[in-house]
This record gives sequence, structure tokens and C-alpha cells, in this order.
Amino acid sequence: MFSKQTADEIEKAASEFGLEPAALLAIAEIESAGQVFARVDGRNEPLIRFEGHYFDRRLSDDRQARARAAGLASPTAGAVANPRGQAARWQMLEQAAGIDHQAAHESTSWGLGQVMGAHWLWLGFDNVDGLVAEARSGAAGQARLMARYIDKAGLKDALNGHDWEAVGHGYNGPGFRKNNYHTKLAEAYRRQIDGPAPGDLTMQVGSRGELVTELQETLVALGYPVDTDGIYGPGTASAVRTFQAEHGLAADGIAGERTQGAIRTALQPATGGLWPALRSWLAGIFGRS
Repeated sequence: MFSKQTADEIEKAASEFGLEPAALLAIAEIESAGQVFARVDGRNEPLIRFEGHYFDRRLSDDRQARARAAGLASPTAGAVANPRGQAARWQMLEQAAGIDHQAAHESTSWGLGQVMGAHWLWLGFDNVDGLVAEARSGAAGQARLMARYIDKAGLKDALNGHDWEAVGHGYNGPGFRKNNYHTKLAEAYRRQIDGPAPGDLTMQVGSRGELVTELQETLVALGYPVDTDGIYGPGTASAVRTFQAEHGLAADGIAGERTQGAIRTALQPATGGLWPALRSWLAGIFGRS
């Protein structure tokens, strides 16, 4: 799930383009799993995915040969695997850009809505760098880019009318049924309208998103070293287990309502009651917009 600040930015973008905010939030949730930024060399960057088959067909013969030899291009979709970590994906993009800057950035999907860079002209940008700059400008830019794509693709009526199959086909492609994209959208929309169901805010291994990042940042402030990457992995679970054991809780590594409350309570004496100051400090470190 998103933080309130990011949700507000998505809602603003929805209003700007005449989209129902809850519906746009639903697409953003499915596309990003609630994660807005990745830490790359100490800076916040949008989530990306590099498509080697897009790259392959945008290259001249000599550059294409170089890219294929480097494992960055292939005529077959999916043949160039994306690394699991975002930092490694940005390294891949940098390598590809060293061969052809424009083709590499056109062959990458960007941000909350995973919009392909190749759409820059269609979406009204002067060049691909303009689209990339919008995605890298923060949560608001990512939200505007996603909303702009939905508007340009003629999906506004389907989205506002909750025709999830039409939205799925237009946004995810003709194979949307294979991964139940339309039903996931419907469920995400229900969560936006009805609020989270009991247990939805529980975090455990596999959870992702800004709420996980905030939990990780709080653990760091309490002295538990974890990566603040928005991914609830074994390291975060281990830190939570340690915290639970030290505070008389069941040490299961799952951050449920009781554990989250205990972590918030523990933070108060640790910061001298200066939670707003801590949030400001964290914002400076992690680049919250």
C-alpha cells in the first residue's frame, strides 16, 4: 500500500486528467505493488524494467551486434532477463545507454504505471529524456505519466466505468487474462473503496511498498540495521523478530497490528518525543517528496 503522501499525489493526477482517483490508485497498486522508489547509489529512482527485445529492434546492425554480445538485446521477448534488484536493473540500463542512449531509455518502462519510454512522442514529450525526467521527478511525476497514458490510450471511460476487462486489455495487453490482471484490478479497487480488510496492513516476508519502507526506516531509527528498500525480506523479518523478543512479543517476524504499535511506542523515548523531527531527518536522507 501507498503512504498517504503518495496516495494524495496519485489522486491529484487523477483529478487533473478527469479520472476517478480510486480507480487510478488501483492500477498504480497493481503495477507497482505499492512501491514508488528504489535506492540506487544513494538516490531515489523510479522502478524500471528493461525490455531487451525492444532494444534489439531499435539498434543499427553494428550496435545490435554489440548489444547481443553483451546480453542486452535479443529478438525474442523475455530472452533478456531483468535482474531482481532495481539497482542491478539501473546498471543494465546504464550499460545499454552506453551503446545507444535513446534506444535504451525507449526500451525501459518507467515508474508507478510502468509506462514505456518508447511512447514519448505519442504522449506529447519533446524527446525520450522528457518522459524520463517526468518519471524521475518524484511520485507526482510518475502519477502524471501514468494518468497521461490512460487518457491518451482512450481508457478514461473504461476506467471510470470500472470495465476492468477493457482496462486490462488496453493497459496490460491482450494476454491480460493469463495473470488475472482484470480481477486483480477489481480487488484493488474494492480495497480503495472499502478500506483494507482485517490483516491487510500486516507485513511479513513478501510484503512490499511504502508502508514497508516506513517500517524499515523506523527500525533503523531504533538501531536495527535493515535495508530500506520497501521489500520485506529475511533481513527485515529478522530485525522484527529481534525487536519482538526484546519487547515481550511473540517472535514470529511478522509485523502485525500489535508489533507495529509496539515499534511506534518504542520510537518515542528513542527520539525524545521528537517524531516530527525524525520524519524530517528521514525525509532528508531518503529523499521523500
